[in-house]
Amino acid sequence: MKDLDITALRMFIAVCEHRNLARAGEQAHISVSGLSKRMAQLEEQLQVPLLHRHRRGVSLTPAGEILLDHARAMLAAADKVGRDMTAYRQGIKGQVRLLASVSSITESLPDDIAAFLQLPEHAHIRVDIEERNSAALVREVREGLAPVGICWDAADLEGLAACPYREDHLCAAVPPAHPLANLPRCSFAQTLDSEHVGLPGSTAVYSMLSREAAIIGQPLHYRAVVSTFDASLRCVRAGLGVAIVPLEIGAPFARDGSIKVLPLTDAWARRRFVICFRNEAHLSPAARLLVRYLSDRK
Repeated sequence: MKDLDITALRMFIAVCEHRNLARAGEQAHISVSGLSKRMAQLEEQLQVPLLHRHRRGVSLTPAGEILLDHARAMLAAADKVGRDMTAYRQGIKGQVRLLASVSSITESLPDDIAAFLQLPEHAHIRVDIEERNSAALVREVREGLAPVGICWDAADLEGLAACPYREDHLCAAVPPAHPLANLPRCSFAQTLDSEHVGLPGSTAVYSMLSREAAIIGQPLHYRAVVSTFDASLRCVRAGLGVAIVPLEIGAPFARDGSIKVLPLTDAWARRRFVICFRNEAHLSPAARLLVRYLSDRK
């Protein structure tokens, strides 16, 4: 099979989005007959039907649905190449795509990245940060889709190299009127009599807390599930429940007295983050500099 034509894929996506050859042709600045010919050539090249033609438009075949997903991914990658080359022409000489867990992003990582980029020797490096849950992050780094990731060290890092980054300490955030509020610290078990506010089930902290509750033998009841630690703390401030969050995130919310934060006494509550990658020798020079800088922040 010949290499796929990026222009043909752009036209195919336009047809899929409009479900109409005339409107897609207007967007692509090509006649209906010319666009129809390009779609027929694409089907002939792939040897599968991609479109059902109707009097009022077109619809996708199952093969067309599959191609649409791939075409969008390929064009996104092609567009990123264009942006990266533009950045290079403008002076960016190194670029690192960094995947990070929500905990690391909401704690020290942005400040550490900013400090790294402010060093004169790193003036021509760009770092793009993308949030992932730990499982997806490790999978993408392992598959070579991203060079570097930062996550909790409890993730399955088999097959990857890793070096330490920073630590945090989980705490219970409670409303001021909560029965635990006057304690200096507490155990996770002591919070299980209360309703919780937590993160989605795909996150590492959700899995960890569910596992620990099962070990204790008490159910963990969620009154609210939100997408960020900040949102969970706002729910605590509103009196909706208890949240288990990093002390580094909860402490600023507690300064005005609207919530109380109690460090957890459980051994697992002190978490370590790691920087993971497939092989340091295969990292780009910019990625290698970033990994070494961040590993010194531990």
